[in-house]
Amino acid sequence: MFLIWAGNRIQNRCVKWRCFCIHNWQFRFLIFWLIHMVAGHIRYSIPEEMKKGSLIGNVAQDLGLDLKRLHSGRARIVTGDSIQYTELKTDKGILVVKERIDREQLCGDTTPCSLSFEMILENPMELHQITVEITDINDHSPTFKRNSIHFEISESANSGARFSLTSAEDPDVGVNGLREYFLTENDNFVLKQNSNADGKKYSEMVLQKPLDRETNPNLSLKLLAVDGGTPQRSGTVNINIAVLDINDNAPAFNQSVYKATVMENSPRDTYVTTVNASDADFGSNAIVTYYFSDLNSGFSDLFMIDEKTGVISIAGSIDYEKDKKYELRIDARDSGGLTDSSKVIIEVSDVNDNAPVISVMSFTSPVSEDAPPGATIGIINVKDLDSGDNGQVNCRIEQKAPFKIKSNLRNYYTLVTDSVLDRESVSEYNISVVATDGGMPPLSTKRNFNLKVSDVNDNAPVFSKSVYNTAFITENNSLGVSLLTLRAHDRDENQNARLSYILEDTNIGGSPVSEYISVNAESGVVHAVRSFDYEQIKQLDFVVKAQDGGSPPLSSNVTVKIMIQDQNDNPPQVLYPVQTGGSLVAEMKATDRALFEVGLQNGEIRTIRQVTDKDAVKQRLTVIVEDNGQPSRSATVIVNVAVADSFPEVLSEFADYTHDKDYNDNLTFYLVLALAVVSFLFITCLVVIISVKIYRWRQSRILYHPNLPVIPYYPPRYSDTLGTGTLPHVYNYEVCRTTDSRKSDCKFGRAGSQNMLLMDPSSTGTMQRIQSEKSILDEPDSSPEVNKYSRSERQPPSGSVPSPDCWLSGGRNGASFSRCGLSGDQSGGC
Repeated sequence: MFLIWAGNRIQNRCVKWRCFCIHNWQFRFLIFWLIHMVAGHIRYSIPEEMKKGSLIGNVAQDLGLDLKRLHSGRARIVTGDSIQYTELKTDKGILVVKERIDREQLCGDTTPCSLSFEMILENPMELHQITVEITDINDHSPTFKRNSIHFEISESANSGARFSLTSAEDPDVGVNGLREYFLTENDNFVLKQNSNADGKKYSEMVLQKPLDRETNPNLSLKLLAVDGGTPQRSGTVNINIAVLDINDNAPAFNQSVYKATVMENSPRDTYVTTVNASDADFGSNAIVTYYFSDLNSGFSDLFMIDEKTGVISIAGSIDYEKDKKYELRIDARDSGGLTDSSKVIIEVSDVNDNAPVISVMSFTSPVSEDAPPGATIGIINVKDLDSGDNGQVNCRIEQKAPFKIKSNLRNYYTLVTDSVLDRESVSEYNISVVATDGGMPPLSTKRNFNLKVSDVNDNAPVFSKSVYNTAFITENNSLGVSLLTLRAHDRDENQNARLSYILEDTNIGGSPVSEYISVNAESGVVHAVRSFDYEQIKQLDFVVKAQDGGSPPLSSNVTVKIMIQDQNDNPPQVLYPVQTGGSLVAEMKATDRALFEVGLQNGEIRTIRQVTDKDAVKQRLTVIVEDNGQPSRSATVIVNVAVADSFPEVLSEFADYTHDKDYNDNLTFYLVLALAVVSFLFITCLVVIISVKIYRWRQSRILYHPNLPVIPYYPPRYSDTLGTGTLPHVYNYEVCRTTDSRKSDCKFGRAGSQNMLLMDPSSTGTMQRIQSEKSILDEPDSSPEVNKYSRSERQPPSGSVPSPDCWLSGGRNGASFSRCGLSGDQSGGC
């Protein structure tokens, strides 16, 4: 129905612009032909020289398209010409004149004159061909190239002799073109009008009555050229005729038509052909001169002819795309003014001298990296002005890239994606499209397209480390202190790469992790929310999530371990003796510093001289225990020492310390039990000492060297208590000794053994051996000594270091004091 309607519209326009009439059966045949051959093709006809903005036709109505379709399809006109004479108003759906249209400048003498172009719509793509025929108006008058025409005619010229006249040129065509010539009335000549094969008119003067030089040696005539326009236009030229003496034979060409072939773009002076004319006269009247007829004035810049030889050669640039064939008229004139004419037809052969032209119809940049394969990126139009194989074009992409070119319509190509794009790998492509024709050698044109790939959120953040375990913080830190900075990287860009750091909800010691630390969402800096105590928590383990700003967001987690370092914020704790309760005796006198000394490493209290009668019976020792921290911290313990001649006296001295009645009732049982234990230990020590002495004696024969230095090894300090309770910093050590032990001193060995390092300067190695310290045991020669324990010297509770049994033995002169009764590595000797 649309084509029938378009056909009716064409028929109406033909009537309007005075086209040929079409009968009903012819019209039906035309509609049938349109249905099968010209779908989507409309044709308009307008006169030249219309004003800018003049209406050509309603494209939307003629094609049956909606204005919304023109807008959504981005309708546009593609001409491929440097000047676009028409313009499509998509808001109204009409085609209007954009530039002045001069039919003569556009088409010359070619008829019909038309503009052909395509209208393209996208989504989906549609192609409609539009032809605008430019009709001629009578805006030019016939003109002659010369102001006057000169002839020299012999008086002997026969009746019927012909003389070619200068042709007038009228750029208009059709009825507005050159119509006829008129010659002023005279007695000798009549005007004869002729037409070339191309329909171009020219005139000749035919001698009707012989000339008589003696009667009229010169004739002046006028040639008038008129066109068929309304109003009619005309042009004139003067004809001056000089009558010569007799020359009764005119030149004659040996061929009426000459044919030649020339390649386009042939260089200057290239030979084309040779024309030849002969004259039957003799002498000067037989000399023939060749020249182009005035009909070929437009070709004088392209070809030249030798006046004497008749050789035709190339004088300018021959372009097949402009003219494929040339028809030249050659005149031969003798010295008497007689002429003859002939025709030369020159055909031009095409060469591959035009490279393809690439025009971009549309191009989309940037394209999303998640665009599926086959997505359209751009549409291009490729044309080649050459013909045959020289005009056949093939398009390809020069470099290896995830794109390809498809051709759906003639001369139109679509650039599409060939695989999935990844912006993180390649964010920008420079696509080179090469169009190559089929000539020999082929010509090609390259067009570069810069395509940017836009980002989508397809990459999760990645931390620089899988686990952060190198962060340390000292306990008792200030609030808000920075612990470490977390760093994550996202390969995406812009908002998709904007990261936020989020602390995951976990528990540390039964409390939320947010009570211990916080994470800055922007910078990833981890801050301490509270002050840490190494004695309560030694390590913080938590999880931080990095989340990007994409939609939907992507995230990843990292485990963070922060080690808490210890500070010297706790003073030493005295593990022995353990205070079991009860009140102490009245305050004793000041300690004599010249009587006692304490071991710096093992904490043993010893006398450094003999105890005399002048020394106080009760001694109070204050011992300070200090650690090596920075700054150092200390604890103080008080030891009460009593000196007596007999053990009962010691008991009486410390009688005031006992407050527990049950303890006094069971004292005898404990004394007997202690005596049995001491006896067992004594016998065991004898056996061990004898065995060790024998072993040492045997080893000394092998390893002993008298010059080796001896380096004693001191046992380590007491370790910190693992209990949760806190021991007091001040303790009372109470030691008793009898006064009648002067003759019977008892000394228990120190630690069970000491490491001895033997160094031999003369040898290359070292020998280490374990040498037990000798313990001297004197047989008692008086009554046995009895140990009496105060309440503060009882056995410590389970889990703590056992309390020693300490006393002083012997007389006041040369008395010694030692710590004893410890078990394991903490044991000592008395």
